[in-house]
Amino acid sequence: MIKHPVRVYRSEENLPREEQLAHKIARVAADPVALTEEVKEMIINRIIDNASVAIASLNRAPIVAARAQALTHAPSTGGAGASVFGIEQKVSPEWAAWANGVAVRELDYHDTFLAADYSHPGDNIPPILAVAQHTGASGEQLLRAIATGYEIQVNLVKAICLHKHKIDHVAHLGPSAAAGIGTLLGMDVETIFQAVGQGLHTTTATRQSRKGEISTWKAHAPAFAGKMAVEAADRALRGQTSPVPIYEGEDGVIAWMLDGPDAAYEVPLPEPGEAKRAILDTYTKEHSAEYQAQAWIDLARKLNGQHPELTDPANVTSILIKTSHHTHYVIGSGANDPQKYDPRASRETLDHSIPYIFTVALQDGAWHHVDSYAPERAARPDTVELWHKVTTEEDPEWTRRYHSLDISEKAFGGSVEITLSDGRVITDEIAVADAHPLGARPFAREQYINKFRTLAAGLVEEAEIERFLAAVENLENLGAGELDALNILAAPGVVDVNNAPKGLF
Repeated sequence: MIKHPVRVYRSEENLPREEQLAHKIARVAADPVALTEEVKEMIINRIIDNASVAIASLNRAPIVAARAQALTHAPSTGGAGASVFGIEQKVSPEWAAWANGVAVRELDYHDTFLAADYSHPGDNIPPILAVAQHTGASGEQLLRAIATGYEIQVNLVKAICLHKHKIDHVAHLGPSAAAGIGTLLGMDVETIFQAVGQGLHTTTATRQSRKGEISTWKAHAPAFAGKMAVEAADRALRGQTSPVPIYEGEDGVIAWMLDGPDAAYEVPLPEPGEAKRAILDTYTKEHSAEYQAQAWIDLARKLNGQHPELTDPANVTSILIKTSHHTHYVIGSGANDPQKYDPRASRETLDHSIPYIFTVALQDGAWHHVDSYAPERAARPDTVELWHKVTTEEDPEWTRRYHSLDISEKAFGGSVEITLSDGRVITDEIAVADAHPLGARPFAREQYINKFRTLAAGLVEEAEIERFLAAVENLENLGAGELDALNILAAPGVVDVNNAPKGLF
C-alpha cells in the first residue's frame, strides 16, 4: 500500500491532476490486477448477504415506495435494463440501484467497516450490479468491479473522518461506487477521475439522517449515493467534467466540509499491480442492528443464560455500559437523544439505541429483525422500566481499541457493570461480536447461506433459493449477459406491485 498525503491547496498552487486524490483513486480502479481466490469467495459471500436482507425487506414501506418509483422508469436505450429484487420487471440501471440499495440497507443488517469513519461497503454492490446487468457484463467483470468499490471505500474510511463534521458516511460511497463502475466498464483513468469527482460532489449531506428522530431516509441515503454514482459515470462517459480538485480545492470538500484549509490526511491505496484485498477487512452482521450493537446483543444473550434474574427490572438497580466514544455518543446515552429511550420511537431510532437493544436482548436471550422492534415489544412495561436503567459512558481504553489499526486488538464492544437491588454487582465484557472474524463464531459461507435461507423462508420458493445459490457460487463462470441470475424472485403473492403509494412519476 502507498499512503498518499492529502491536503488543501490554494488555487494559485495549481495542484497537478495526477497528484489529486480522485485521480489516484481512478488509477487504482483502472488497474487490471487479478483478484485472489480469497477475495472472490468473500465477494460471493457479500452478494448472498445483500440478497438475504433485501428479500427480508420486500414489503417494508421504504422498499415498496422505492420499488414503485423504479418501476416507472423502463430500461433505457443504452442496454438491457437491470433487475429489481423480488420481481421480474427490469428498469433503468440507476433506478435499479436506487430500489435495490434501499432494500439492502433498510434493516441495517449487512456488512460494515469502521475506522476513522463508518461504512457499509456492501452498499457498493447494488449500483455496480445494476450497471453490470444493464451492459451485459460477465461474472468476472462484476467480481473485479466490486473489489474496486470495496477497496476505495474502505481506504477512504481508514483515512478521512466525516462524522466529526456531521457529514453522512455515504460521501465515501459515491466515489467508491463510481470507481467500481469505472472498473466494470473498463473506463480510462481520465473518465473514471471525472466520475469519481462527480460521485463525491453530489453525495455530501449532513448526518441529521442518523440523529434524533431517525427517518426512513437512513435507508435511502446510500441508495441515493449509488444512483448518483451511476449517473456520474454516465455523464463522464459523455465527456462531462467534475469540479477539480474536488477533495483538495480551496473551496472543495476538505476545506469547507471536513477539517478545513489546514487539514492533512494520509490515504492508503494499493500500489500499481497490488491486489485489491480491502473487502477482507470488513465484517457482516448476525443481528439486524447498528454494528456497534452486535457485540452487545451477543453479551446480553450470554448474560440472559447465566443470570436470568437480570430480566426482571425489580432485581436491577442500574446497568452501566462502558464503551467507545462512538458507541456512547452516537447510539448510547451520550447522544442526548430522548428518542433513544422512547417506546414510541421508530424502528430506525431503536436500532440506534444501545440502551434499548441491550435491554431486549438481555430479557429475550435472542434478537429478531422484526419481533425485537415491534411496537408492542418496545412498549412492554417491564422492558421500559429496565431500559431506563441503562446508561453508557466513554471508556478511553475502549475508544483506543476502537480506533486501533491493529486488527488483532481493534474492538467494538466494552464492559458492563450491572448493580442488583441485593447489592451484588455483575460485570462482564466483550471485544467483538461473535460473528466477527476474531469472534466466538466467525461467519463463513455456511453462515451466510443459513442467513439467506432463514430470511428468505416463506418469501422465496425453495427451488428459487437453490437456483440463486447455485448461480452466485458459480459467479466467476457466468458469461456476458448472464448476471440476471443474481436476481431473486419472490414467491407468488408475496409482492403486489400494484399496491404501492402514488407519487409524481
